Amino acid sequence: MPEHFPWMADELEALGEQGLLRKRRTVRRRAGGWCEADGRILVDFASNDYLGLSHDPRLIEAAQRAAVECGTGSGSSALVVGRSIWHERLEHRLAHFEGQEAAVLFPTGYAANVGAITALVGDDDAIFSDSLNHASLIDGCRLSGASVSIYNHHALVSLEARLAAARGARRRLIVTDGVFSMDGVQAPLRELCALARRNGAQVLVDEAHATGVFGRHGRGTAELLEVEESVAIRVGTLSKAIGSVGGFVCGSRTLIDWLWNRARPQIFSTAAPPSACAAACTALDIIESEPGLRANLFVLSQQLRDGIQELGLETIAGGSGPIVPVIMNDAQVAVRVAEGLEQQGFLVGVMRHPSVPRESARLRITVSAAHGPQMIEELLSVLKNVAAAEQAV
Repeated sequence: MPEHFPWMADELEALGEQGLLRKRRTVRRRAGGWCEADGRILVDFASNDYLGLSHDPRLIEAAQRAAVECGTGSGSSALVVGRSIWHERLEHRLAHFEGQEAAVLFPTGYAANVGAITALVGDDDAIFSDSLNHASLIDGCRLSGASVSIYNHHALVSLEARLAAARGARRRLIVTDGVFSMDGVQAPLRELCALARRNGAQVLVDEAHATGVFGRHGRGTAELLEVEESVAIRVGTLSKAIGSVGGFVCGSRTLIDWLWNRARPQIFSTAAPPSACAAACTALDIIESEPGLRANLFVLSQQLRDGIQELGLETIAGGSGPIVPVIMNDAQVAVRVAEGLEQQGFLVGVMRHPSVPRESARLRITVSAAHGPQMIEELLSVLKNVAAAEQAV
């Protein structure tokens, strides 16, 4: 077979030498916080299945029933062929759960962010995007055509000055994650909403890592920080704590009608399968009726965070919840430590450039309510030994 891209092999080799080469592998996730990779059974501390719902028998049964009823696929874009009964139910269910007038579904959380941002702002507008935002928010900002200003949420005085300087823009939009996916810290939503009010801007919050986890009812950081009325656009995902697949936007009826007519990733994508919607509906029922899942998740997360600090390893100050980073700085070191953990029975995420800055490669350990305290203690024990061995090299 002819080689059409002769430069790629050298580039891939260079990535490998820097510890930045990603390889595909097949992992079978199991109930109870376990997975199987390359024939080995591992404790899974890499997944975003924060409440352990993706293997809950109730979700599986709901998905099976919907697949029998509606088939395995959606056929086309919902704008073309219409929504299934399960898409309609889930949109109503999400709006009720979030305390909003309406919701619209997207095939992924990534599509929801890109679709919402590009439908709301354009060439004559200004976006203010946090430096730690997820790639989907970054890409949505870039694709919108608006001028984009990157701010640091630790320097909001500078952000206010930039908002004031952009008063000539047709629209101004502050874009942020609710919980930053690589650091596990919350955005300062109270301060951001206050800035938006003073400067005539709107706030879009991606609650991907907060939906189902943070807040009294699990609605995310906007609920936790009591700014739900001030957040104009709330984006979420079904693929993390909710244990299914897809994305959504909640807000006013006018906003949702606008996105239905203008959000290109929703208009031009086949909708998620009805079975995924049915599973998500059941997950929302569980999240509302079983708050102990969230409470247990935070107990386990704090156990891990405290243990990492006791080991003297570097983490991110101010974090809470299930995302617990361990900073290794060097990508090759992070890869070796993760490999050492895997050899001892633990799967963790390894985050390197471009997911994080080059100088802050890290392990990204994620806790699930499906884990138990003993799993956390065993992980900490192995991490202590593997990190010590690496430091001795």
